[in-house]
Amino acid sequence: MKNYYETDHEFMERFEHFAFDEVVNEDGQTLDDTTRYMAIIATLLGCQGIDEFRLVLPRALDAGLTPVMAKEIIYQAVDYLGIGRVLPFLDASNEILEKRGVKLPLEGQATTTMEDRLEKGAAAQAEIFGDQMKEAWKAGHINRWLAANCFGDYYTRTGLDLRQREMITFCFLAAQGGCEPQLTSHARGNLNLGNDKSFLIKVVSQCLPYIGYPRSLNAVTCINRAAED
Repeated sequence: MKNYYETDHEFMERFEHFAFDEVVNEDGQTLDDTTRYMAIIATLLGCQGIDEFRLVLPRALDAGLTPVMAKEIIYQAVDYLGIGRVLPFLDASNEILEKRGVKLPLEGQATTTMEDRLEKGAAAQAEIFGDQMKEAWKAGHINRWLAANCFGDYYTRTGLDLRQREMITFCFLAAQGGCEPQLTSHARGNLNLGNDKSFLIKVVSQCLPYIGYPRSLNAVTCINRAAED
């Protein structure tokens, strides 16, 4: 493992103080370890931080994130980032888990079948965004895919609850940037499920060292916009 304290001592001194002390312990912005690491892992997927992901995932597992939770974050990321960007993270997680003695595959978490995934996906959309979503899948094939695949295949899985799934989706979108309309929509979805404005700002705060100030400030703007609706 590279020792950046030998090659970049002054930078590491300031970065580690900020990311691992100042941010983590900021008064009014703290999160429990499991939630914080869920958000950070989702953020690293969103910003394509594969090298940092390899460093963070073992810390997250040591802090109480379960292998199932880690895998569920990665699986759900495919619908928001695409398999082209997620596959390296799936490979890395498998390597890390196997080195830690975790037997793969993990226990299955699916609750839908190919026959009922659309129905149950639309129901999940409606629970998050309102009853108008029960018929939204009829607007076109991509809307149908969204209901059946994104929500029916992934949001309905066990391992993470609906509030946690909306939180990690918010992180995927905030971290990749350029998705502000969707980010605002999912900020609203989080609010509907009880992940309030204060909680979402804490999530952004804890992820800021990994995505920087511009995308973090954009995310706060989207939270504020959603909270005003």
